[in-house]
Amino acid sequence: MRLLQNVNMTISRGITMDDLDRYTEKRGESSPDFARTFERGYEQFRIGELLRQVRIQAGLTQNDLAEKLHTRKSAVSRIENHSEDIRLSTLAHYAEALGKKLKVVIQ
Repeated sequence: MRLLQNVNMTISRGITMDDLDRYTEKRGESSPDFARTFERGYEQFRIGELLRQVRIQAGLTQNDLAEKLHTRKSAVSRIENHSEDIRLSTLAHYAEALGKKLKVVIQ
């Protein structure tokens, strides 16, 4: 299952996330280790990208959001670019600062 399927973005040279999904699915069929390792990193990337997109949609810069969170721009950048092992409380504060609520679903 891909978390955050609705993140829509294009990587340089016109490669889309759908292209990446197809490549990793094909590669994962021949190498289960690749699939497991890639999936973890991919989900972390998508979480960070989702956070960045929500911030941009709210019309805020990293500096603006940092002020709302009473922290530094570098902390916001770290959240968006290195979302591995991010705490739920951090996600909740981030969402709240953007006027959103965090919703966690286990399926």
